[in-house]
Amino acid sequence: MSAGVDHPERERCVPTPAAPSTPTDGRRVRGRFAPSPTGLLHLGNAFTALVAWLQARQVGGDFVLRMEDVDRARSKPEYEARILEDLRWLGLDWDEGPDVGGPRGPYRQSERYPRYEAALARLAADGWLYPCYCSRADLASAASAPHGLASEGPAYPGWCRHLTPEEQRMRARRKTPALRFALPEGRGVAFADGIAGMRTFPPGAGGDFVVKRADGMVAYQLAVVVDDAQMGVTDVVRGWDLLDSTPRQLYLYEALGLRPPRFAHVPLLAAPDGSRLAKRDHAITLAGMRERGIRPETLVGWLAHLAGCTDRPEPVQPNDLMGRLDFTRIPRERISVPQRLWRLLLERA
Repeated sequence: MSAGVDHPERERCVPTPAAPSTPTDGRRVRGRFAPSPTGLLHLGNAFTALVAWLQARQVGGDFVLRMEDVDRARSKPEYEARILEDLRWLGLDWDEGPDVGGPRGPYRQSERYPRYEAALARLAADGWLYPCYCSRADLASAASAPHGLASEGPAYPGWCRHLTPEEQRMRARRKTPALRFALPEGRGVAFADGIAGMRTFPPGAGGDFVVKRADGMVAYQLAVVVDDAQMGVTDVVRGWDLLDSTPRQLYLYEALGLRPPRFAHVPLLAAPDGSRLAKRDHAITLAGMRERGIRPETLVGWLAHLAGCTDRPEPVQPNDLMGRLDFTRIPRERISVPQRLWRLLLERA
C-alpha cells in the first residue's frame, strides 16, 4: 500500500472482547494505571485507580504502573513522585513501574520513543500514514465537520490525504508536517465495553487522526497502543472521557497486527451539583487530603461505595475489597459526589 491510499478492504467492525470484572478467556490478567505527571492526583483519578487495581488483583492478576509523560513540556518529576506517594498512601501496589522496574520497561513514555518510531515506520511502510500540512487556522475551520468524537473535537476533513507527491514537496518547503492515520473507507468500529456496554461508531467517525505532531511529539493514541501491547496489558480500565478514543486505538491495534485488550470505562466523578471537578481545587487532590489528615481508609470506603462494592461508605482498605468489584454495579453515567463526602473534603480544607 502507498501512503494516503484508501483502505476499503471489507466492511466490518473492529471487535474487541468485553472487559468483565472477572475475565474468563484464559489469559493471565494484566491491568494497569497510567497517570500523566502533569499535576496532582485528584478524587476522580483515585476512583479509577482503585477500580483498575481491584479488577486485576481480585483475579490474581498483575498490575502495572506507567507514567504517560509523552508531553515533556508539562510533565514534571515532582508530580511523578507525588503520584507514587499518593497511590501508596491509598493502599495500592504494583508489580512493575517506574520506581520498581520490571521486564517490560521502561515505564515512562518519555523513555520509549524508539518503540514509537518503530511503530510509525511500520504504519508508514504499510500505507496507513500521510503527511498533513494543515495549520491551526485550517483545522479551526473544520469545526463544523461531521462525525466528530465528543472527546476528540471535530473530524478532520482529509484535505491532505490525497495530495500528489509534488504538492507534498511544495508544502513541505513551508511547513513541517504532522503524520495522520488514514481511516479505512467503509469500516465502522464496534466493541463491548465492560462498563459502558456495546458501543458502535460509524465509518469515518472522528476522521483521520494525528499520530505524530509537527513538533515531533508522538500522539497519545499511538503511544498508549504501543505501550499496552508491549507491556502485555490484557485489561484497560480508565476514565469515561477516554471512551471515544477507543475506536482510533482499535484501528491502530489492527494496523499493527496487535491483539487489543479488553476495555472498561469508569464513569467520571462530579461535584454534588453535577459540575465537573476542578483539578485546580486542592481540596479534591489526594495530596490535599493527606495534608488535612483524612484517613486513606475513609476515602477508600467512599470510593468503594461509589463503585458498588459496598452498601455503605465505611472505612476499608483496598485488600478487604477483593471479590467485591462487579462492573454491572457501576453506573453508566457521571456520578455526583455525595454531600457527606463533599462536606468531609471541604470542611477540612
